[in-house]
Parts: sequence; structure tokens; C-alpha cells
Amino acid sequence: MYLTQPLHKARRERPGDLFTIHGDRRQTNAVFADRVARLAGGLASLGVKPGDRVGMLAANSDRYLEYVFATLWAGGVLNPVNTRWSVPEIAYSLDDSDTRLLIVDDNFAPLVEDLRAQADVELTIVRLGEAEIPGAHDFEALIAGSDPVPDAMRHDDDLAAILYTGGTTGAPKGVMLSHRNMYSDALGLTAAADHGGDAPGLHVAPLFHVGGLAVVFQFALRRAPQVTIPAFDAGEVLRLIEAEGVGDIFLVPVMLRRLIEHPDMATRDVSALRSIRYGAAPIDVTLLGRAMRAFPEAGFLQVYGQTECAPVVTVLAPQDHVPDAEAPQMRSAGRPIATAEIRIVDPEGNECPTGQVGEIAVRGPTVMQGYWNKPEETAEALKDGWMHTGDAGCFDEAGFLHVVDRIKDMIITGGENVFSTEVENALAKHDGVSLCAVIGVPDDEWGERVHAVVLCVEGRDDLCAEVLSEHCRGFIAGYKVPRSFEFVTEMPLSPAGKVLKKDLRAPHWANRDRHVG
Repeated sequence: MYLTQPLHKARRERPGDLFTIHGDRRQTNAVFADRVARLAGGLASLGVKPGDRVGMLAANSDRYLEYVFATLWAGGVLNPVNTRWSVPEIAYSLDDSDTRLLIVDDNFAPLVEDLRAQADVELTIVRLGEAEIPGAHDFEALIAGSDPVPDAMRHDDDLAAILYTGGTTGAPKGVMLSHRNMYSDALGLTAAADHGGDAPGLHVAPLFHVGGLAVVFQFALRRAPQVTIPAFDAGEVLRLIEAEGVGDIFLVPVMLRRLIEHPDMATRDVSALRSIRYGAAPIDVTLLGRAMRAFPEAGFLQVYGQTECAPVVTVLAPQDHVPDAEAPQMRSAGRPIATAEIRIVDPEGNECPTGQVGEIAVRGPTVMQGYWNKPEETAEALKDGWMHTGDAGCFDEAGFLHVVDRIKDMIITGGENVFSTEVENALAKHDGVSLCAVIGVPDDEWGERVHAVVLCVEGRDDLCAEVLSEHCRGFIAGYKVPRSFEFVTEMPLSPAGKVLKKDLRAPHWANRDRHVG
């Protein structure tokens, strides 16, 4: 398995079809493949050898897709840099992975001087855009001045990418994913449901994130033209769905909410959209029901996984999405894809019976090779071939996986276990709640108490702790109802759209002997 294979097939069989759409710029399969082969030659001329890491610090664009395929074509290893990181965090990832060549667009050109000063590696910079960067090579000149080179044909267990985790607990870890890992996951997800065929697919998730990068290969397998925008903008997404006939999109729940609440939703023709994949963060059934009504022509597909699994391991297929929000499967993460095997284990590693909550463990060709330069962390995560995810969940009688929480997010209050997601689902049923997060905070009497952080729908100043407490009592047991509330005007979000609970917990656990990470 080699990740450049779909590009060879597209160039050979449909040279005149579109591969990329970015604004007014459109590239056919033949043109895109030629630029990729020339860029690979340019990278080689700058010293990139098979196995070397190549970084990209840029917003989403068709040029980002060229970087992805050209790096692999040259035999290199992708290191897509998190654009939301600080300079020290970026420098750490470059040093840790020994990434010596970095492509930088105009948005991040001002960081280059500080990166050169703070990184230990000697950086070769390729400039993508018009910004002045002393000593940098020009992206377009590199392509124009290089002859196309043959594909290095790295494949199977050859390393394809190092993707750094968000660093919410200690230093970021570089997840090593092979060609087999990412190709197997693309095949497994593609086989799980209809995704709109070869209609254009729209990238809105950042391509430095595993969710966005994985979709690149999924679109390529289906020969779907790839539409890119620099960053998520609800109005622009709705416009492109109409203008380009977008058939497939991957969204995190916060993006889905912004789409259906955007004023243009009432006037745009979104009937071309046949597949909406959502994941990377929990979704409440109330939001899901609203979205299904807003996009009646689309098949909804929930995906669950993590970077270490390349990333998807389960899918809740369109046929399992039913109008009845109380249907058991509607609260699940779906069933395992064909290329992932899942079991639920207790702390001793024994498999749990159906219905019993334990840790979700995954085995199969999508599971990572390990963490870059971190053998101890790798050994802790990979045991006897099983990836221990750190998520708590259980299977029901029908084989649907129910993810109840991150194990570290479980709240123990007065000896009772409370899963934060259950409380969040109850809160989200209130029409005045836009976004919420439930965490455990220190309590002298109970050890921890259930604490809710709430972002209200604009204009809903009437909400208060008493109203939401009473609302929750209609759905969950009394000991699960939040004992304290915090109303905020914004939530800290990761690039994947997940609420950063560590940031919410930090002020509550500061100067305490015991911390919840």
C-alpha cells in the first residue's frame, strides 16, 4: 500500500478531471501530478532523502495538498505543523522529529526568524507566497526549476507521517503513521458507507490535523475533486456547497452548529451534499437532530477514533441515524470499521462482558507504529498489539460502541462515578445552551463536585444555575446534576474543535496536591 497510488491512477485514467479547486484556481489530475513530481524533485535538490521529515506551516490550500503528495512522492515523511501553536511549541516539534525543511506561507512568515533562533535544527525554509523571508527558497520557483522525478514508492510499513498530539497532558507526542496505517483507514472508512461518490469534497478541518489529512486520502481514493478554503467560515462553506456542488464534508460538531445557525442557511441550495461526516468531539443528540432536519438530503456519518489509529475506528452509518433521538444507537459511536478490531478491557487487561464499561482497545492495520522517540510511552499505549485509547466505553447487544468518557474525565463525587458526557448531553437539551463542558473540581466534602461551564445562546441572559439544575433533573440522577455553574462568553477549543477541559480545570486545581489533568 502506498499513499501516492490514487494520484497515479487519477493521472492515468482521468487526466482531464479536476483534482483541486481553490478559489479561481483549478488543477486537473495531470497538472497536479506534474507539479507534485516537480516539487518532489525540488525537495530532493534541497537535500530531502527517503525517510527525512518535511514540515508545513500554512493555512489550507491546494498548495498544501501538493506538499502532502510531493513529500510522499520524494520518499519523505510528513510533519504538518499545528498552526495554532506558539513558536516554542513549533520549535520543539521540529527538533524532536529532526525536521530540517519547512514550507511556510505568508500567514506565518513573521515567525520564521524566531523559529530559526529557538530551534536547534538548522532550518531550510521554502516560502509559499510573497512575504520576504531572508535566505528562503521560493515554492513556485522550486517547481518551475525542477524536472519531475520518479515516485520513490515508499509503501506499507514505511513511515508516512509524524502527527503531533495536542500536548494537553505534557509535551506533545509524535504519532508515527505508516503508509499502511493511513491507506487501511481510508479503505475501511470508504467501505463503511456511501460518501457522495466522485462529487467534490470540501476540506474545512485543518490539514495539519489527522482528521483533515486522512480526508485527503479518502477523497483521492474516490477520485473526488478536493475543494480547499484557508479556514472554516460558515458562510463561505454554504456558498461553496452550492457553487461547487459539494457532495461530502467532514465537520466537528461546533462547525455543524455554526452552519445550521448561519443566516445564509435559509437561502443556499445545499441539496448536492450527500454525506456529512462528523466527529473529533462529542455531539449532543439535540444538535444532531437539528442538523439532520437542516440537511435532509445528506446521509450523516459519525466517526470515532484518535490520531494513534489513523484515525477512524468506528462509524455510525447513515442507515443507523434515525429521527428517534432516544434510539440506542443514536447515543453510540457506531460499529467498528472493517479494518479495526475493538474490545473493552478492565484495568487488568481482561475483556469486559457486553454492557460493562472499560477501556476501549483497538487492534488492526490502522494502529500506529508508536510515538516518535518515546519508547516508554509507546509501550504503555501498545500492549500485545492492542492500542489502549484512554477512552471508557462499552458495547451493547447490537454491537454498537458507546463511548462514555475519557477515563481521565470521569468525575468521582462522594464515591459515585459520573461521566461528564452524560451530564453534558442533559445540559445540551436546553435550547438556551450553545456549548457546555462538565468537569470535576475540588470539593472539601465530596472530594470532587460536578461543575458545568456553559456558553449560552446569544440573547439568553435568563439562564442561571437554578434553571439549568432543574432542567438536568428531568434527565439524570440527582448526584449527577452539576453542583456549581460557570457562565462564559467563549470556550477554549483545540484545533479539532474539542473543548480543552484541561484549561477549564487548571484554575480550580491550582496549588492543590492532587491534580486532574
